Amino acid sequence: MKYIKQFLIILAFSFTGELLKLILPFPIPASIYGMALLFTALITGVVKYSDVKDAGLFLIEIMPVMFIPAGVGLVTSWVNLKPILIPVSIITVVTIITVMLSTGWISQIIIRRTKK
Repeated sequence: MKYIKQFLIILAFSFTGELLKLILPFPIPASIYGMALLFTALITGVVKYSDVKDAGLFLIEIMPVMFIPAGVGLVTSWVNLKPILIPVSIITVVTIITVMLSTGWISQIIIRRTKK
């Protein structure tokens, strides 16, 4: 029963995110709205961490399974992806390196400022 309650809490925030997506004219995915709402509720104490902990851990454990449909989609779209594979690969590598460097630099700046 505990898991059902926790899943229902998470689903309620996801559903609220879907409603916000319909109402608000911004190009933001509904899942982002839902996660932001749940994060805000956790920070403010409206929802306690223990109220969603076990269901959240379960969802994180099964997350790799959720990538299977995306992988299958890539395999079935190989004909369309083949001509642009090199540019997409270069863009992906450059983006990964850029994100890693900027995250590292920002983290170092924050760590240095908190030590002072």
